[in-house]
Amino acid sequence: MTTMEGRRREPAYPRPRVPWWLGDALAAALVVGAAFAPFPVPGFRPTGGLAVAVVVAPALLLPLRRRRPIPVLAAVVGLFGLAALLGTLAPGVVLATGIAVFAVAARTPRRRTLVVTAATALAVVLLGLAAVGGRFFDVPVVQFALLISFGAAAGDASRSRREYIEAVTERAERAERTREAEASRRVAEERLRIARDLHDVVAHQISVISLNAGVASSAIETRPEKAVTALATIRRASRTVLGEIGDLLEVLRAGDAERTPSPQPGLARLDELVAGFADAGLVVTTRVEGPLAPLTGAADLVAYRVVQEGLTNAGKHGAGDRAHVLVAVTEDEVSVVVTNPVPVARAEPGVASDSDSDFEAVRGGHGLLGLRERVASVRGVVETGPTPGGFRLAAVLPLGREAGTPGRDGGVS
Repeated sequence: MTTMEGRRREPAYPRPRVPWWLGDALAAALVVGAAFAPFPVPGFRPTGGLAVAVVVAPALLLPLRRRRPIPVLAAVVGLFGLAALLGTLAPGVVLATGIAVFAVAARTPRRRTLVVTAATALAVVLLGLAAVGGRFFDVPVVQFALLISFGAAAGDASRSRREYIEAVTERAERAERTREAEASRRVAEERLRIARDLHDVVAHQISVISLNAGVASSAIETRPEKAVTALATIRRASRTVLGEIGDLLEVLRAGDAERTPSPQPGLARLDELVAGFADAGLVVTTRVEGPLAPLTGAADLVAYRVVQEGLTNAGKHGAGDRAHVLVAVTEDEVSVVVTNPVPVARAEPGVASDSDSDFEAVRGGHGLLGLRERVASVRGVVETGPTPGGFRLAAVLPLGREAGTPGRDGGVS
């Protein structure tokens, strides 16, 4: 996708379709031609060298109208007055006045254009009266005023069209910038979702495999039946990992229309989750206060992930192979607390203890970071930290409409 920064922005005033010099040459030809055209009305053709110079001079001033429109208009009106004093109405100068008014209207706001046009028309009419002997309703004077008004209207229309095109272009560019920002945001959200899915569906099973591998290696000689059970758990967890990875790859390869949301776990499967850790030798005590029926959707999934993350950390870094899970459900919220003892050195004040694996501790604790993101997605709060003799992971999740609807990663959609 082409970014807006890489584009060359067009100038504010659009380039004319014809070369500027061609327009100036055409304006000069019209002014000079009108000055010497064989009009049947007396007083239209200049007599004398000074009058000729006066009626031809606007052709030299008009090329400057793009940079100095108002000064050029004032100079052309002054030349018309001088020609009137010399006894000629100078229609070529009036034509130059209309062109200058067009340039003013095309480059200035409408209010200023109205004031300048009214002043110019009044000046031309008053100066023209001096040449026709004060006959106000003389046809040429009225035509001159109409010509100036037409030039102002044409210039205002040109300015309005230009502003409209600029506004449409700006809206289109803003819309494209918005689409690019939205695409970048969706990519970032998808990366976070994949990272959380990898941790939740893979890291947990890998932790189970690691714990049971330790049990099997230590019991293979003294208690072979326990080693056999641990190896069976490892095999079952390995199959689960392969299935979860296959599901994740299928989701990544499929488009949005082809994506079928997979069933998400909840606290209804709490006993199954605890049993998996019990097979690895972790003694888990659970206490549930209140009915689990109000807990649905995203809050249910996030609550399950909180318990899963807490028990995973307890199995990896806890002491005594023990953990306690408390789930308290009320009408408005659910509280999930997972506590476990830790080695004495790590339970001392000032010693960091919130890493969720040896590898992740080096990388900055991605499990707890992803958990905080999940809890925040349902407008909940999470706290982690040491307690006397142990470590505590606690989350409070709102229930009802404020909890949102679940997405595949447990976020709010």
